[in-house]
Parts: sequence; C-alpha cells; structure tokens
Amino acid sequence: FSLSPGHELLPQVSSTTSPKRVKEQWSNYKNQCLDFLSSLPPTTAGAVCNRTFDQYACWPDGLPGTTVNVSCPWFLPWHYKVQQGLVYRSCGKDGRWAQKNTSECEDDPGQLYGHILSQFRIMYTVGYSLSLGALLLALGILISFRKLHCMRNNIHMNLFGSFILRAVSILVKDALLTLTLDPRSSGETKAVMWCRGAMVTMHYTVMANNYWLLVEGIYLHSLLVITVFSEKKYFYIYMAIGWGAPLVFVSPWITMKYLYENEECWERNINMGYWWIIRSPILVAYLINFFIFIRIIKILMSKLRAHQMRYTDYKIRLAKSTLTLIPLLGIHAILFTFVIDESVPKGSILRLMRLFCDLLFNSFQGLLVAILYCFVNKEVQSEMLKKWKRWKLGKDIDEEYRHTHSQTPHIKSGSIATGNLPDLLDNNTSDPSGGSMGTLQHKKADRDLASTTLEDVCLEERAQCHSYPTEGAETDV
Repeated sequence: FSLSPGHELLPQVSSTTSPKRVKEQWSNYKNQCLDFLSSLPPTTAGAVCNRTFDQYACWPDGLPGTTVNVSCPWFLPWHYKVQQGLVYRSCGKDGRWAQKNTSECEDDPGQLYGHILSQFRIMYTVGYSLSLGALLLALGILISFRKLHCMRNNIHMNLFGSFILRAVSILVKDALLTLTLDPRSSGETKAVMWCRGAMVTMHYTVMANNYWLLVEGIYLHSLLVITVFSEKKYFYIYMAIGWGAPLVFVSPWITMKYLYENEECWERNINMGYWWIIRSPILVAYLINFFIFIRIIKILMSKLRAHQMRYTDYKIRLAKSTLTLIPLLGIHAILFTFVIDESVPKGSILRLMRLFCDLLFNSFQGLLVAILYCFVNKEVQSEMLKKWKRWKLGKDIDEEYRHTHSQTPHIKSGSIATGNLPDLLDNNTSDPSGGSMGTLQHKKADRDLASTTLEDVCLEERAQCHSYPTEGAETDV
C-alpha cells in the first residue's frame, strides 16, 4: 500500500503480482477445481459435506466428524513461500462445513501489515463519514441565513464544499476500488471505467480542498497586511485558485496515466514521476500556508503584547488562536511532509506513524472546521437564536389569537393581539433604508481574524459584514 496525495490508502504491488495477474490465476484455479470436482464419482457414504469451491480452496467430499486438508491454493502471490502448507476444514456431524483454517497459507509479514492498514481504513472511513454529516449541516446553516453571506463566510462555504466533495469522492473511490479488485466481480470493463473516474475525481477534490485551505490563509494574511483592497475583485481570484488551479495539475496527470500507465483503476504508481505532477503542488500549498501561519502568529503576538493591559490572559488567547488556525490552514500536514514513500521502507514504524497521523487528522479535519467556524461561531449562534425567538414569538401570537378569538368571536382580527405589539415592534422596527435594527446590532466583522477565537484579539480590524461591496468600493480594514 502507498499513501496518495490525499492521504488515503492505495494498493501498491509489483508488476509480477498485479491484481490483474492474481485475478487471472484465481480464475484458472477455479476452473481447474470445478473440472476436478465434476470428475469425481458420486459418493455412496450417505450424509457428507458436499464437494465445493469456497472462493479460496477446492474441497472434495468430507465425512462427518472428520477434518479435511488440501494444499494451499497456487494462485496466492506468495505461494512459493507456503507451497508445503495446508488448509484445514472440519466437517460437522450434521454434514456442514465449519470455518476453514488458513494459517499455514498466510504470508505473515504482509498479513500483519495488511491488517494494520485495514484498521486505518476503518478509522478514516468513520472520520470522513462524521465530517461529511457535520459539513452538510454547517453548509446548510450558512446558506440559509442571508445575513451571514459576507466575504469571510463565502470563503468558509467554499471550503466546506471542498471538504464535502473530498469525503464523498474518497468513500466512493474505496467502494469502487474494492469492487474492481475483487476477483469474483463481473463486468470488469465498466467497473474499471467507473473506478478510474472516481480516482480522478478524488485527486481533483483533494487538491481543491488543499487550495481552499490556502485561500483561507491568503485571505487572513491580506486582512493583516493589506490595508485597503477590493473584496469583489479578490473573491474572483480566490475562486480561480480554489477550483481552477487543481485542473491545471490534474489534467496532465490524467494524460500521462492514459498514455503510459493505463492499467486497472490507475491506483498504482509505477512511475513515481507522474505522481509528483499532483503531489508537488499540494506540498507547495502546505509550505505557503505554514509560512502564512508563522506570520499570523507573529502579528497576533505583537498585537496581544500591545494590548497587554487590556488582555491580562493574552498567552491563553494566543494559544486558543493558534489551535483554532491549525485545522483551518491544515498546518498538521507539515509534520510528515518530507517523509515520502520512496524514503521509508514498507512496514517501518516511521511509515506507519505517518500513515496514522495523516489519515486521522485529514479525515476528522472537516469535522473540526465545521465545529469551530460554524457551530460554535458567535455570529452563527446569534442568528440562529434570533430565528428561534422569532419563530417562538410567532407561535405565541398565533396561540393567543386562537385563544382570544374563541373567547370574543365578534372582535375584529385587527385588534386581537395588541398586547404583544410593543414587543413585536421592538423586534421588527426598521430603519428608513429598509434594514432592521436587529440586523445592525448583530452584523459582525467581515475581517474577523480566525473567526470566533480571534475576534476578541483584533477589535480594531472589525468592519460591517456584507455580501459584497459595490463595484469599485473598497473596504477599510
């Protein structure tokens, strides 16, 4: 197995034991077994365990209460190591086969390593599934509340979308890859085409996700460094970086795979040079975000020290801000950036540590981002609280109307709930321009440094949250 640029497990085998070759050998073994079983004379011993091919070994008829053994199947890639081994299977007294024992036919080192990788796969499948659910809910919340549609949240929504596409593509890729590599699967050509499409989609979404993390870093840095800039113009640039730049690198990778490595599901990296086409821009994004992260931390330290009299707990605030930025900028990826597959042997402790950390952090990163930048965000909570209060007020008015109407049926409906009008007016009084007073009270800063945690640190960077400035308008940070 190797680690893809998206930090998911991909099988990696030599050309002599490729999945296609193993599948051919398994098919030949199966045909040979069925011919052998059909040539055996029918049994006259009464109730027996019937001859069968259990997708692994070829079993003749077995007498009840006995143990049958056959040689290790020769389609195994490591058969030369276990050709003297046997597979055991007990025939029960009721004429039914029990579970087989294949311990003598297993390739011990590879079996242990494969078991560890299968546990890693379960772990990141759970992580991506939880992240997918949380991100869908968070994206729905940000889309539903129009007052939250400002530059910062628009970037967050695109980031959430890239996380969602990444999780879906990885889960679909795993399912199709398992189906394609299964020797018992039929419709090989169609399955392989779908699997290749899923592999291409996965690489694109993984790269798009990393570049939207880069956009988050660039935007935060621009808030601190650039004093005046046009948000609308910059947002188009951010869109081009997040969704357009990955196409520039994925397209040539598709071309090289189709021309020179058009095998199976494109999951194998025979020539590692082709893999660097999509791996190198991701590493560059990691490094740029890391330097932006260091720059932001230095600026925050200077600001907190300048306001030390106001913020006596500035060290705690700095720690909270730092921890909040790590999942937003993907800083955890820098830990094992230069520990590549070519530099560490298969099965080594360092390689397993890198796999575990990368798969754990990347699969749960979407969940952390959804929690930090939506569910515990004060601005989002304020809008949801106002929505709930309005819904509750409307329900109370409706209940009072029904109660009053049942008591005094001849009173006109226009004068029913006047007792609640002062409260209603307080919550819905509008200014001359058409915007509500409640809206003005709860509009947050579009330049909120690192969302919820950093908003307490840089109060002077606050500006009114709006969807976009008018053409040519500029924002003072």
